[in-house]
Parts: sequence; structure tokens; C-alpha cells
Amino acid sequence: MNKNMIKPILMIGIAAVLGYSFWYSGSWLKLCYGLALFLFGMQCIEEGLRNAAGGTLERMMAKSTSTPAKGLFFGLGATFILQSSTLVSLLTIAFLSTGLITLAGGIAVILGTNLGATSGIWLLALAGQSISLSPIAVPMLVFGILVGFTGSKTKAIGRVLVGIALIFIGIDAIKDGFQALGGQFDFTSVHAGGVTEIAIFAIIGLLLTIVLQSSHATLILTLAALSAGQITVLQGFAIAVGSNVGSSISTAFVGMLGSDRGGKRLALAHLLFNVVTAALSFLFWLPLTKLVTWLASVTGMGSLLQLALFHTLFNGLGLLVFWRLQDRLAVSLLKWLPEKAEAGQLLPEGHKPVRSLYLSNNMLRAGDTALRAVFKEVGHLNAVSLEVICHTLFIPVDELYQTQEDDKELPPPALPLQLDAQAYYESQLKPLYSDILDFTSKIDIDGEVLQKKLATAHMAAFQMIEIVKESKHLQKNMQLYLAKPDSPMFQDYMRLRRHLFKTLLLFRKMTVSGLTEEERNQQSEAFANHVDSLETFRGRALVKLRSKQISGWEASSLMNDINYARRIGWGLQEIVHTEGLEFSVEQQPEAA
Repeated sequence: MNKNMIKPILMIGIAAVLGYSFWYSGSWLKLCYGLALFLFGMQCIEEGLRNAAGGTLERMMAKSTSTPAKGLFFGLGATFILQSSTLVSLLTIAFLSTGLITLAGGIAVILGTNLGATSGIWLLALAGQSISLSPIAVPMLVFGILVGFTGSKTKAIGRVLVGIALIFIGIDAIKDGFQALGGQFDFTSVHAGGVTEIAIFAIIGLLLTIVLQSSHATLILTLAALSAGQITVLQGFAIAVGSNVGSSISTAFVGMLGSDRGGKRLALAHLLFNVVTAALSFLFWLPLTKLVTWLASVTGMGSLLQLALFHTLFNGLGLLVFWRLQDRLAVSLLKWLPEKAEAGQLLPEGHKPVRSLYLSNNMLRAGDTALRAVFKEVGHLNAVSLEVICHTLFIPVDELYQTQEDDKELPPPALPLQLDAQAYYESQLKPLYSDILDFTSKIDIDGEVLQKKLATAHMAAFQMIEIVKESKHLQKNMQLYLAKPDSPMFQDYMRLRRHLFKTLLLFRKMTVSGLTEEERNQQSEAFANHVDSLETFRGRALVKLRSKQISGWEASSLMNDINYARRIGWGLQEIVHTEGLEFSVEQQPEAA
């Protein structure tokens, strides 16, 4: 069976099963209807807040992770406002991948998101005691839709109001659905034994969270089941522990697949925190549950608030354990997931394409983050492009990263010389450039400043591709004359090759981050003088032509190649002087 057909067939099968179950049980339909409204309401709030905030969240995070305490409170506050620990965790992974925050700062934020997630269950437990939220939700829904027809900012606020209203309506529908189901799903009679029963319901919480992609949705179902008397308090505690692990598994899956090494480390840290916290909650199960029961008897807490209290206690326990281990954990993560080895030469023979390093769907969650990822990817494109140009000039790529001297003499290339410039371009650059274009087409950016930055990144990437195309024209004559040491053209092409190599080195120096304004001006002047020095190459060629050392055909070829070299120099100068461009090609690109 065709792989492309599996997903549609699976979706049709699931829809058919759900359709039959809805026809069979109206109570089950009402429960699923409430859950769907709840999940869609959370999506509306997430989308509305993100659009209303613009780049505020990114700027706040950059300023709020300088110390572990600031990072913790930022994670706690952001999760309280957005009511989604998964969203804040994925945004944190995206910010780390684009260099906006450090790994240690990201770990502190992750610890805060887990503690902040407890605020949601307190709100749900308090609202779910005996209050119907539908009377508040209906007018809120109407106002939210009306506000949505106005300007872009107020439209985002209207989206938030609609989301809150749908959550309120969904909560009532879920409660009604559980009550209507009655004894059809009564787990209170399950007595599988202490440890076994806890494990079963923890796994139920884990699986529910992975399927629903929301620990909040799992917990609202748990609260509704508790309110309807269909599960015991201890079973609800176990589901809460499982939902915590499930949320980190969802985050880890996205982080591991769609991020660079930094994002993978943070995703692993999140998973470790929740797994260790779950293990601690099981280890201290009796003391924790006894404490909650005692506090409930003293304060008169109902079962819903007991669940909220237990959720807070075991997350607080995990925070206490990990708080002093943050730096040690960051060091360990760097050891467990080290940076990939630097690339050797790119080899087109296998035609394995070079793909993007910094672009993933997770980066699209915030416009500023997506833009930073694009600039980093343009830097990656530039680094790969310099390698490709080296190959077209028959220069070992290692020279590009090891050479410190601008005027280093290059030895003649090792024979035989292959015409492989087009192969390198097709296998190394076109796939990477396509990734950048595909990603930028999905970015949702408002504001003239950000649009201008995106256009700048586009132009820089396009310019570099054009430069590589210019370099491809050089390879045929390079192959012809560098293979003939006795030819009168050999030294001319050796000099042109050395000149172009120095152009690449000067470009790398100009893109190194941390240069002062004075150093940048000095480098810029040296770059411009170097490109202008090609006039001497033209004059030397004319002297050789007049003295009959080379033919008119050979002189014409050399003149054309000097022009290609000049255009390469001008193009690289234009890139480094592009206003607002933020990238660096200091590092050798990772192997494909």
C-alpha cells in the first residue's frame, strides 16, 4: 500500500468509529463535544495572545532569563497567562535554538512552566465545584466575535475572548456528559491493588495527554470524572502524575524532531524533570496523599481541590530537587548531546542534499523567533556556499577554516580535476535554499519593520545563490589551465584562484560577530581595495597579449573570468553591507 494513502485511510477509519459511537451514545457525543470546544478554545487563546503580543514574549524572555529565579518566574507567569505549559515549553525550545536564551536559562523557564501549570488545575477545580460558566460564556462569545470584525490588534483580543467562552462552555458540556454517562464508566469499583492500580491510572493519564496534546484537557476530564463520582480521589492523583509525564513526552517529541542540538537538550531536560518528578511522587506516594487528606479534613476541601493540591505538591517536590541541580544538569546535557562534528568536504557523489539546521515548524509559533531562525539559516547557507565556491576553485575546504593568513600561497590542485560545480550546486545549495523559501512562506509577520527584515534575509540568500552561479562559470577554465603547469596561463589562473580565496576569507572576517565599528570599517576598506586590485590582473593579461605570450582567445577567457571574480567580490561586499542583516559564518557547517 502506498505510504501516502495510510494517513487518509486511518483518518477515515477514526472518523467512522467516532461517528458510530456518537450515534450509539448521545452522552458520549456530549462529552466529546465539550472536549472539542475546550481544546479549540485553548487554541483560540494561544493564537490570540500570540498575535496581540507580537514580539513582546520574545523580548521579555530575553530580559527575564539572566538569573535562574527570573527564568523560573517568567516560566510560571507565562504559563499562567497562556494556560499551556506545552506552548511555553515549545516556545522556549525555539528561543534556545535561535540563540535568544542560554541552556541554563531555558532549564529555569521549564521548571517555572511545570509549577505554572498547577495554576490551571486550581482555576478549573474552583470553577468546577458547583458553578455553571455558560451564562458568562455566551455574552463573552458574542462580544468576542463582534470585536473580531475590527482592527488586527482588537481582532486578536476578540479571539482570546472567544477562546475563553468556548472553554467555559466546554467545561459545562464535559460535566454534563460525565453525569449523563452515569455508571457506564464507573472506575470507583476498580481494585487492582495499590501499586498496580496507581500504575494503571497513571498510564491512562499519560496516554490521554499524548492523544489530546494537552495536560489541561486531561485534567478537566479528570475533574469532571471526580465530580461525577466515576473515579476515586487516589485514581485522580495517579492520572495527574501520568498527565505530567505525557505533556513532556509531547514536548520532547516535537523538540527532538524539529530543533537543533540546543532544542534537543532542553526537550530532554523537560522530559527528565517530569519523569523524575513522577518517580518521586510514586516514591513518596503515601506521605503526599496522607498530607493532602489531612489538609482536606482540616480545611474542608472537596475532591476537586484535593486533586489541585496534590498536583501542586508533587510538582513543587520536583522543583525542590532540581533547583540546585540546574547547572550540573546543563553540563550533563552538553555531554550527552554534544555538538555534531564539524563537516569535512561536501561530497556530491552520493547526492545527499544539505538541509536546513534551524528551520522547523516549532519556530513558526512566534514571528520574531521565526525571523531569527531565518537569519541563522542564511548564515548556514552562506557557509555552505563558501564551501561550494572552494570546490569550484579546486581548493580544499579545510583551508577555508584553518587559514589565518589572507595572502597564503595555495599549492596547485591535485590532479585529475573534475567538473563538478553543477553537481555541488544541485545537491548542496538548491535544497537548502528551497527550505528557506518554504519556511519563509509560512511566517505570519505583521509590522513594516519585521517585513523589511524578512525581505533583507530573502535578498541576502538570493544574492549568495547568484554569487555561486557566477563561480560556476570559472571552473571550466580553471580545470583547463590549472592542469597545465607549463601553460603561459597557469600562473594567471593560480593568481586569480588565490585572489578569490582571499575574497572568501575577507568575507568570513566581515561576518564574524563581535567586531567593533572601527574593526568593521578597517575590514570593509581592505575588502574594497582587494576587489579593486583585479584591475592589475586585467593589465597583466593585456601585456601578455601584446607580447604574444597568450593568444586573443586565451586573453578573452581570462578577461571574462576576471569579470566573474569582480562580480563575486561585489556581491559579497553587498551582502556584508546590507542594512539590518544579522548572521555569522564563523563556524564550519554541519555535515549533510
